[in-house]
Formats: sequence, C-alpha cells, structure tokens
Amino acid sequence: MTTTIAPRAAATAVALHGVSRSYGRGSTAVRAVDQVDVEFRRGTWTAVMGPSGSGKSTLLHLAAGLERADSGRVLLGDTDITAARDEELTALRRTRIGFVFQSFNLIGSLTAEQNVALPLRLARRRPGRSEVRAALADVGLADRARHRPRELSGGQQQRVAITRAMVTRPEVLFADEPTGALDSTSARTVLDLLRAMADNGQSIVMVTHDPAAAARADGVLFLRDGRLVDHVTGASAREVADRLVDLEH
Repeated sequence: MTTTIAPRAAATAVALHGVSRSYGRGSTAVRAVDQVDVEFRRGTWTAVMGPSGSGKSTLLHLAAGLERADSGRVLLGDTDITAARDEELTALRRTRIGFVFQSFNLIGSLTAEQNVALPLRLARRRPGRSEVRAALADVGLADRARHRPRELSGGQQQRVAITRAMVTRPEVLFADEPTGALDSTSARTVLDLLRAMADNGQSIVMVTHDPAAAARADGVLFLRDGRLVDHVTGASAREVADRLVDLEH
C-alpha cells in the first residue's frame, strides 16, 4: 500500500513506487531502500527520520534523481525519471528540483550573490542583480550580498544555500540535514524560513535526525532497515522523539 503524505486533494509532487536500492554484491550486499511506496503531496513539508543506516539519505537521493533505483519507479510530478538519462536529470535539477546539503556546498571564491546566481547561469539565464539581491533580502541577507562564505556564519551560509536552491523556483526542495551543522539559534532561523516557504505552497522533503526540526514539518515519515514503517502528522517534538526511540530499540 502506498503511503500518502498530506491531503489527498493535493497533487503529487514526488512519488516512489516499489523502489529499492542496494549497495555491494553477494553476501556483503546492503539493501539501503527496500520496496518503498510513498507519495509526497504538493505544497507540503515532509520530514524523513529513522535510526542511523535506515536509508534516509538514500531515499532522498533517489527521489531527487541523484541516485538511480535498482527497481521500482520514481516520478517527479507526472514525469517518470526512473530511467532518465544523465543530461535529462541534470536539466531537471537545474529547473524543477532544488537540493540543500548539511555542508552548504557554497563556492568559497564567490560572493553570496554570485553563489545564488550560479544555477541561473548554468541554466543559461542572465540573472539581474536586482533579482538575486531581492532573493537574498527575502532571507534577511540583503546586507551580505557581497560577502564570501568564510565571512558568513553557519546559519547565514545555509540561508544562502537555500536561496541558491530556490532561485530557479523548483517544484520540490530536497534538504539533507539542513540544520545538522548549525547552532540552535541559526537552526530555528532556517526552520522558520522553511516553514514560511511551505506555508506559501513550496513542496519540501527533508531528512533530519532532530525531532524538533521534524515537528515543524506537516508530517514525519519513519524508516527502519530501508523500509517505511510509520508516518505521523501534527506530532510534537516529544512524540517524534519517542517514536524514534521505539524504532531504535
């Protein structure tokens, strides 16, 4: 049975049908994702949690087209990306998919506005300075446009990374532990930003180990040993933490 995250009335942003992914061969093979069926609805924010090694990041990478499934189907909206060629996936990641990493992945030699403008340039668009600066202003960094990553705090760097991922207005934003490298104050700022984006209709799928971060999402999906084992909506941080402890034991 397919698990649907959020209201049935909403269209599907991303869907995985019977998706599996293994690493290694023979007796040393590890099945990181095992026959997962899930639909993420448009305009919702879903957190993905589970014990270490449960397959969270692999699931995220499969949904975003960063890795290929061994079996099953992956759909971005109505587009089947399961067998898409590398150049097709690259084009999708430049236009329809945004990805945010825990380590920010900003280019150190570029300023904040140059980092944000990079996806537009790669998509062969000529970004206007006002467009890029307006995007930075939306995340409270109008006065940091000319600063390089080393001149920014961790929270500021992550907000630049989110802005870079969002500047092409992707259908789905994937975030892999976006607050994992941040202090609590910076993490709250980033989560507030993601919450505002979701409230404005942005589809977000986020891997996290932090129950407080997961509780800010609309729903939480739990994995164990590569399998989808539970999902909750409207849970508190304590309820999410308790469920995670249950899975770990």
